[in-house]
Amino acid sequence: MKLNQLSDNPGAHRKSKRVGRGIGSGKGKTSARGGKGQTARSGVSLAGFEGGQMPLYRRLPKRGFRSPFRKSYSLVNLGRLQRAIESGRLSAEKTVDDGALVAAGLIHAKRDGVRLLAKGQLNAKITIEVAGASKAAIAAVEKAGGKVIVTTPPAREPAAPAGA
Repeated sequence: MKLNQLSDNPGAHRKSKRVGRGIGSGKGKTSARGGKGQTARSGVSLAGFEGGQMPLYRRLPKRGFRSPFRKSYSLVNLGRLQRAIESGRLSAEKTVDDGALVAAGLIHAKRDGVRLLAKGQLNAKITIEVAGASKAAIAAVEKAGGKVIVTTPPAREPAAPAGA
């Protein structure tokens, strides 16, 4: 096969309709843009405009807040940890940390740290070092004879009222 013999499948590429080429073409005069005015011109966007009526995005109330200081954790479940140990991608003898989890392919990047969650079963006795862990995950690891080292301090308790 040669480059000059390559062609698209029949009907795969449709020719574009040429507009503004006379009344007989079916797309003459205004070129299917309607009458005159702002929308007949190029470079105009009227997204959200509802003809003078209060637009939907202004009728609905504002809601919620997203902190610019929020943390983004990589999540690891106990079941995936157990499968990685069984397949030999992780060693149960060494301390499992962010680097070991990335090398084993359990997470792509550590982001602000790794958070351990309790989905699945863990039978291996491991020591794991993570930024955070759920109470159920810590209990499951300790039940299997392992240990969880949490590197990030827990969130602060709300301050007591001044009058109390």
